[in-house]
Amino acid sequence: MMQSNSSGASKGGAYRIAKGGRVDRNQALSFTLDGKAFQGFAGDTVASTLLAHGEHLVARSFKYHRPRGIMAAGVEEANALLTVGDGGTREPNIAATVLELEDGLQTRTQNAWPSVRFDAMEITSVLSPIFVAGFYYKTFMGPTRSAWMLYEHFIRKAAGLGASVNDADVHRYDWHNDYTDVLVIGSGAAGLSAALHAARAGCDVVLVEQDFALGGALLNHPVGSAKGQWMATMLAALQATGRVRMLMRATAFGVYDGNTVGVIERSAPGVADPAHGVPRQRMRTVRAAAIVMACGAIERPLVFAGNDKPGVMLSGAVGAYVNRYAVAPGKRAVFCVNNDAAYADAMALAQAGSQVNLVDLRSAVRPELLASATGAGITVQTGSTVTDVYGHLHAKRCRISGYDASTGRVMGGPMELDVDLVAMSGGWTPTVHLSSHRNVKPVYRSDIACFVPGGFDRAQFGAGAMVGCQSWSEAIDSGWQAGAQAAAVTGKHLSDPAPTLEDDTSTAFMPAGPLLSAQPSGKAFIDFQNDVTVDDVELAHREGYQSVEHLKRYTTLGHGHGPG
Repeated sequence: MMQSNSSGASKGGAYRIAKGGRVDRNQALSFTLDGKAFQGFAGDTVASTLLAHGEHLVARSFKYHRPRGIMAAGVEEANALLTVGDGGTREPNIAATVLELEDGLQTRTQNAWPSVRFDAMEITSVLSPIFVAGFYYKTFMGPTRSAWMLYEHFIRKAAGLGASVNDADVHRYDWHNDYTDVLVIGSGAAGLSAALHAARAGCDVVLVEQDFALGGALLNHPVGSAKGQWMATMLAALQATGRVRMLMRATAFGVYDGNTVGVIERSAPGVADPAHGVPRQRMRTVRAAAIVMACGAIERPLVFAGNDKPGVMLSGAVGAYVNRYAVAPGKRAVFCVNNDAAYADAMALAQAGSQVNLVDLRSAVRPELLASATGAGITVQTGSTVTDVYGHLHAKRCRISGYDASTGRVMGGPMELDVDLVAMSGGWTPTVHLSSHRNVKPVYRSDIACFVPGGFDRAQFGAGAMVGCQSWSEAIDSGWQAGAQAAAVTGKHLSDPAPTLEDDTSTAFMPAGPLLSAQPSGKAFIDFQNDVTVDDVELAHREGYQSVEHLKRYTTLGHGHGPG
């Protein structure tokens, strides 16, 4: 496991990059994890601060109590769930990746005894051949109908996440009714474009962003890059219209009749004050004439043995930690990818001084992309895959083999590399849940291998990666068009052309290759939060659970906070 030194820790961590990022190095903040103090900066998350200090191991898995580390950089994090606060302010199961750093914050690990480094319940991992899909249904149904009540206590002791809170909550909570012409959900390239068009057309706009900073995926690019400058220009243009209210730390969680959207807004660190009536959270009921959904996409993991070990992360998360938080999550990294977009993440880590190897499941890659990667000092192997990751509390070594994507077979002899980081990218899955709330089923697009919204309700529109856009320019244009459609609902029109982004080097966000790295030799996880493996899915399928809904219930695939 990577260790920090005292001199590095005094500057925010031994894995903190000396320059760059969007953190404020002049404002140092400290928090504790299980009583141990860590220092970061304003603009950090708890996850980025831990990684800056070389701390990957932060959790144990739900069922097998396997060591788990930080895998993502956003709401999709399934492993790094912590209990935050104490007494009446305590709240379990908060993802460290979205937990904004606050001076004096207290956090604790969960589901481990006596500690995450040594968990006595890891014995369940040794017994995992018994705890296969459907184990509970087959084992705890008798001998009497009430027998489950006896078993339940012991099962909940063995498996779970954070403990619920019994103390009274001392905070205040509020609600607010809101009205606007156009509601834009998401502040990435598409969302900013849509909001600017609607505002310039004369509409009042509410822009909702779940992050504590505006910009979506644009935040994960260097401040001085073309994308970073474009984002700054767009935010200034939105501010200049005087028609856009920007809600940060605000999550749109539901779409209801009459273009009504439920939004939970969180207070900034240190702002909530129950003594003076300042709420910790506010429930906003927003009614809009038109809605633009620019919800983006979530990166998919790849499936290979050991893909859940601490030190295995999503490729996009690595890019986010390097460019946004100025943290290099590893010094010796292997990227395993099946799409073009992940190359930018590998190059960002290489330019930060790390040794990087990249294996691409595809046999053919654009020559200019290969040239850019090798020019950054990256060793690239096409037609290859990671088949196994070794290590217990942290990834230490990985096995790489030749791979034939057309047959799904490993070809040629394996090689092994010493690593402290394995990054994976299986493409991107559009976040279609809000569009589905109005009974519009997603549809599968085989050309980009993902589900996209099958349509939208009246006066609702989609844009960007959510609808399958494959490049930044496509996302910007689709956002501009969606903004025009939303403005037209209110009777307003604008004939200006869409803003342009000159540097549009990152294309093909969606996968152009397989997700399963051949037949895994060990445990390969599909659902990290619920410990569901490839073997579990195959067993359920053999036992007749072929409907997606039935298979999900039988294996617990996609339960937990994943569906949200």
